[in-house]
Amino acid sequence: MAPITRTVLGQLRREALVTTKPMQCLSRQYMSTAAHAGVREPSEKIHEDAVTQALRILQTAPIAWNNSGSAAFDFRSDVVTKPTLSTLAAIIRCSLDDDVYREDAATLSLESHMAYLTGFPDAIFVNSGTMANQLALRTHLTQPPHAILADSRSHILHWEAGGIASLTGAMVQPARPSNGEFLTLDDVKAKAVLSDDVHKCPTRVISLENTIGGIVQPLEETRKISVWAREKGVKLHLDGARLWEAVAAGKGNLREYGSCFDSVGLDFSKGLGAPMGAVIVGGTDFVARARRIRKGMGGGMRQLGVLSSAARESIDSIFGPGPSGYTDGGLLRQSHRLAARVAGMWTQNGGKLSRRTETNIVWIDLKAAEVEEQMFNEMGAEYGLRLDGSRVVLHYQISEDAIAKLEKLFIRVLQRRG
Repeated sequence: MAPITRTVLGQLRREALVTTKPMQCLSRQYMSTAAHAGVREPSEKIHEDAVTQALRILQTAPIAWNNSGSAAFDFRSDVVTKPTLSTLAAIIRCSLDDDVYREDAATLSLESHMAYLTGFPDAIFVNSGTMANQLALRTHLTQPPHAILADSRSHILHWEAGGIASLTGAMVQPARPSNGEFLTLDDVKAKAVLSDDVHKCPTRVISLENTIGGIVQPLEETRKISVWAREKGVKLHLDGARLWEAVAAGKGNLREYGSCFDSVGLDFSKGLGAPMGAVIVGGTDFVARARRIRKGMGGGMRQLGVLSSAARESIDSIFGPGPSGYTDGGLLRQSHRLAARVAGMWTQNGGKLSRRTETNIVWIDLKAAEVEEQMFNEMGAEYGLRLDGSRVVLHYQISEDAIAKLEKLFIRVLQRRG
């Protein structure tokens, strides 16, 4: 990893000095207190010296912000995407006030923007996509007995450390998609418990996931489920960690999907490339309750502007400025094109896919290729690739060199079978 270049240093220096007042990133409360105590506001000279000193440190040390590094060869997940120099510039400009007191401008702005994008009254920043799901479900479920109906393959059931059991005490009602791809209204009706029978645990929340395994939950089917659930008084939550991908694929916009749910969680750290964070959008009372529960979970954060400004930059540069994102799908659509290309590389060499490729995830059938996942991963490592078995995830930081090496691996694996 090379030290930061002079060109980049110049860019960061301009960002750091662009503030209208010296040390603008200092807490407004601190500055006010200092003024009353007779402490003089730092001078322009001190401000510039501090910036110069910080940038000198960056110049002499390795810096990860200037390149995608190992992410360029990592197909395990889109969580490996790295924040960029534009992210660092956004952090330099950020506010540094307290979010628990609701005083941080960058966080308030991000939450307001997310509410606008999705058509909800309010939003709350959280640490991760897992926290977004678990906090939303905990906020919805107020009185046992209660059950959550979800896709049997969903993230909330298999990859969130049993959070439903430990945080909500809810029963899970797993539903298998009859079409093998996404839940339909008929699938939901077949599993939902709406009876007054005291032997049964009533369905209180339906949780959908979009995308799920790279497949889009169609807007039309989502609307059908939404209308039915609301008629029955059942809440709806969307694990929309990758909802950005469905929108980039042209399958609907954030507001159209948002209108079908009582709450939606969206992740900033997957395809968008933010360092961490997610958001829950919902009604005003719902978000107020979620904020209290978040605090009880230890999720209240202080100088949150560092993270929220990075998230906002990732949304604007990777997804786009409005509910529909960039008209051409932007960098997210680019990863979809790469996924289609990778799927073609596998099938054109005789391989089979276990699922169709719709967004940024390719499912190659290693069983049909007669190769164990561990062996496949180890063979990939010989090419400098990081793999996770049959699931190949594309993102905008994957390099052309990685694609070429992946094709060589595919040919080797499929010829080995022959």
